[in-house]
Amino acid sequence: MATARAAGGFYGWRVVAAAFVLAMFGWGIGFYGPPILLHAVVERRGWPLATIAGAVTVHFLFGALVVANLPPLYRRLGVPAVTRAGAVALAGGALGWATAAEPWQLFAAALASGAGWVAMSAAAVNAIVSPWFARRRPAALSMAYNGASVGGVVLAPLLATAIGVLGFAPAVAAIGAVMIAVIWVLAGRVFARTPQALGQAPDGPTPNGDGGGPDTPLLPPMTDTDARPLPGQLLWRDRRFLTLAAGMALGLFAQAGLLAHLFSLLVPALGAENAGLAIGLATAAAIAGRSLVGWLMPAGADRRLVACASYGVQIAGSLVLVAAAGTDPALLLLGVVLFGAGIGNATSLPPLIAQVEFVAADVARAVALTVAMSQATYAFAPLTFGLIRVAFDGGAATGAGVGAAPEVFLAAALVQALAIGAFLAGRPAVNARSAGAARRHGPAAPHPPGRRG
Repeated sequence: MATARAAGGFYGWRVVAAAFVLAMFGWGIGFYGPPILLHAVVERRGWPLATIAGAVTVHFLFGALVVANLPPLYRRLGVPAVTRAGAVALAGGALGWATAAEPWQLFAAALASGAGWVAMSAAAVNAIVSPWFARRRPAALSMAYNGASVGGVVLAPLLATAIGVLGFAPAVAAIGAVMIAVIWVLAGRVFARTPQALGQAPDGPTPNGDGGGPDTPLLPPMTDTDARPLPGQLLWRDRRFLTLAAGMALGLFAQAGLLAHLFSLLVPALGAENAGLAIGLATAAAIAGRSLVGWLMPAGADRRLVACASYGVQIAGSLVLVAAAGTDPALLLLGVVLFGAGIGNATSLPPLIAQVEFVAADVARAVALTVAMSQATYAFAPLTFGLIRVAFDGGAATGAGVGAAPEVFLAAALVQALAIGAFLAGRPAVNARSAGAARRHGPAAPHPPGRRG
């Protein structure tokens, strides 16, 4: 216990705070940043929009390939080294966007930025935070993932402002240097530590008030009792994994597609300034929705049903946006809030579902592959929803009709309904889950190593 006390109590919450900062930089530059970089390249180079948009797609697609291989990279190089390399690659890639003199150089920069940001994204945050938490993992991950939303609210606008004030390359270089410095320190001082090295158990102090340690009795396992190891290709033939990946990919596809066009859809009724505030309102709703689920979700809850409920709220938001007909500000804002309430849960709930449905040794791999497939899917969402707009309103950028765009909102609702179907299709039989829950929350009993999530 001396080691735990020397570390200043339970260290896991420090890891959560550091992961929050990691997510803020990762999403702020790697997820919300590419549209800003795209706009800056168009203004300065005058290259065809389709070419630059293609570089954004490459950014996300190559990132999907890299994130699928994060678990073996962590095992070979360690979390600190991979995280530092990710920050350097993201900063260097973003600078490449600013300095590219030929289109091919832009695509090379997209490879670097895409590879770098995924080392600071959902799978990375899950891998960093999860070893420290079991029962409290929903709350811990929700806090860490909120850094992503803050990155969109704070860092992305800061990047846009800095480009306008300092110039493209100097602004990107300055923000990238700050990111590298901060992440370099966090990787060495925080992410390099493990519960075992500090003599602590997941979730922190035990009921008798000590800090946990190697001899602390294990809590009842979080993992479903029917979970079995799924090495190699077995994971790809598992119904739970396939439906989890499909549910996350479909949900994020709908979100990415609608959010890419939401601002322009709100402008006719709200004006540019108020439309920007509405997007900020959606982000605030995302933080609130993720935090409420993380802190209030019961330990024995069916997490797939929680995900379905979250998507149900978003579908309601899309239908309210349809009812607004592009003209009713009150309904537009209500729809934005309802849709925004589920944005964060689409990222944070799948890792929590994986926690209870797979043995501990398979969780990181399942999460990384699920995130990879989702990213590869939603990379095409803005284009797809754009084609829907072109098909139904001729691609108009102004006028009352564009604000209505019911087809866009209905498309988002339909895709999220498919996501709900995927999550439901992966649920075990009700009687099997009830029996598993009873065993999971009954008297503590020894369980085989590796079965704890």
